[in-house]
Amino acid sequence: MASAGTAGGNRMDWRCPRCGHEPARAGGHPLFAPEIAGGGEGFDPAHFAEFARLEAGNFWFRARNRLIIWAIRRYFGSARSLLEVGCGTGYVLSGVATAFPEMRVAGSEAASAGLDYAAARVPRAALMQMDARHIPFRDEFDLAGAFDVIEHIDDDRAVLAELRAAVVPGGGVLVTVPQHPWLWSEYDARQHHVRRYCAAELRACAVEAGLEVVRMTSFVTVLLPLMMLSRFAQRRPGADYDPLADLKLAPWINWPLEKLLDLERLAIRAGAALPAGGSLLMVARRPA
Repeated sequence: MASAGTAGGNRMDWRCPRCGHEPARAGGHPLFAPEIAGGGEGFDPAHFAEFARLEAGNFWFRARNRLIIWAIRRYFGSARSLLEVGCGTGYVLSGVATAFPEMRVAGSEAASAGLDYAAARVPRAALMQMDARHIPFRDEFDLAGAFDVIEHIDDDRAVLAELRAAVVPGGGVLVTVPQHPWLWSEYDARQHHVRRYCAAELRACAVEAGLEVVRMTSFVTVLLPLMMLSRFAQRRPGADYDPLADLKLAPWINWPLEKLLDLERLAIRAGAALPAGGSLLMVARRPA
């Protein structure tokens, strides 16, 4: 498939340069996979409003953003463009846009309902509705990311292969996923996860997709014992189970947890490859 191309800055020319086709739009956003725009199997669109309200104050989202921004600076500091697949309400995209004001940023979401939230957070981003298994770009971006996305999709290898194709030769691919299949709980089921990963599985998927893995590490390591207690308790949840309870922590709990993850990030910056944790970060590259 041909790249949709760019018209300069963050403005995208959505007309195919080969056939002249231009996608339909909803809310001003192009629809590349309108058949799933109402929400597919991987996420409940009803959660967008709650996520938009809670993400910016939650320790996990805040710490993950800092880790992602550090990884971009460390491994792809010269990148001038980024595509985030599965951008949700735009929280990661807004962090990247703020940290790299000269970077051209674009985001996609399968459920179009999330794009209005992302547009409010990142007005300068080019936003689109699409299926991550069929990305309509080739050799277009310096960097592509999928942050806690591919665990929602049966064919995760197809998504990684599409991310590889969307970046230029030598370009980067950043991925975060939930780690450890033995941590599976009601939380994963309610979040429409297909799987949790072990490091070897994620590495094998990336290699099969044609990527070179540059760095892989666990994170949320220091909080793993607390996660184990929480997740094991959720294996037989009560009728009042709230799948978003982890986002609704009191400030006196939220703040120290965030600081612990800040300290953990210092270890990762120093070169530590943490072997266990609630999540995995993979830094990969398309061969030049």
